[in-house]
Amino acid sequence: MAAPPLGRLVLTHLLVALFGMGSWAAINGIWVELPVVVKDLPEGWSLPSYLSVLVALGNLGLLVVTLWRRLAPGKSEQAPIQVVQALSVVGTALLAPLWHHVAPVAGQLHSVAFLTLALVLALACCASNVTFLPFLSHLPPPFLRSFFLGQGLSALLPCVLALVQGVGHLECLPAPNSGTLWLPHDFPERFPASTFFWMLTALLVTSAAAFQGLLLLLPSPPSVPTAGPESDLQVRAPRVEEEEEEEEELEEEALPLRESPSQATGATASPDPEAHGLLPVHRACLLGLLAVTNALTNGVLPAVQSFSCLPYGRLAYHLAVVLGSAANPLACFLAMGVLCRCCLGCCVWACSRT
Repeated sequence: MAAPPLGRLVLTHLLVALFGMGSWAAINGIWVELPVVVKDLPEGWSLPSYLSVLVALGNLGLLVVTLWRRLAPGKSEQAPIQVVQALSVVGTALLAPLWHHVAPVAGQLHSVAFLTLALVLALACCASNVTFLPFLSHLPPPFLRSFFLGQGLSALLPCVLALVQGVGHLECLPAPNSGTLWLPHDFPERFPASTFFWMLTALLVTSAAAFQGLLLLLPSPPSVPTAGPESDLQVRAPRVEEEEEEEEELEEEALPLRESPSQATGATASPDPEAHGLLPVHRACLLGLLAVTNALTNGVLPAVQSFSCLPYGRLAYHLAVVLGSAANPLACFLAMGVLCRCCLGCCVWACSRT
């Protein structure tokens, strides 16, 4: 069996990471840009609460994907992924010129364009969770690590851009002709919000281009794994008579992220209940922790963060949002090398986060 070329392997890992970068980059970018746009939009400090509701409504995108799979069973994930990427790119590109436009709703001014596009981006980001991973299930398991690395970059790179951008502030300086008169001076950001959204659009275009590159590297549609000899991403044997052991290896490599028949047979034959996975109590505990931490991290805390930071000014709110968003991907990078499979340890870690 011939191993894939090193250059092609490195290129594929890079494309997978860039592909994963586009999963949540749009919504993460909006979150870290809130301290900049909050002063210009009529919702003011209530804007994070509106955005939390819109992100929750974005889970309706999961229902759309489920309906598509029912109506078109057996189809590849290529079409829904391209739709998700197109919505992300177009929605972010429209935010750049339209984010500050307002319109009267029920007698009050609201940032209709910003909130509408945020809902569209939330639908796309939520749908990416159930479309990107099925596509990767036809690649060898090491590529999953690169994908999750790219997902971490989807939060880390917007945070880096937001830190470089900074946040505007007022500062009182003495008047030129009077030593006792102090005048307020407005120091704006290093670049406006429109430029930030254009940069975010460039990141999403890069992610979409990486997906197209992956389609060119793959020898066949990813929904139909094959054992063709021209595949460089999976180890293949020449088209000659091979021994039965090599044929079994090829069958297992065709679906690398799925359970092999031999493993399934061994699992059903094991009488030990712990061999099947976690105990019901541990499983319920972990699912409960997952529900609580997700509710707090993605719903409750972002909605009230602006009000808790209000007494300290926009700079404190800017740093809290950006550094808080950057902590999540950095913790995910740490988890790649330090794994905790103890239920008690997970409970302690979750409590320390909340």
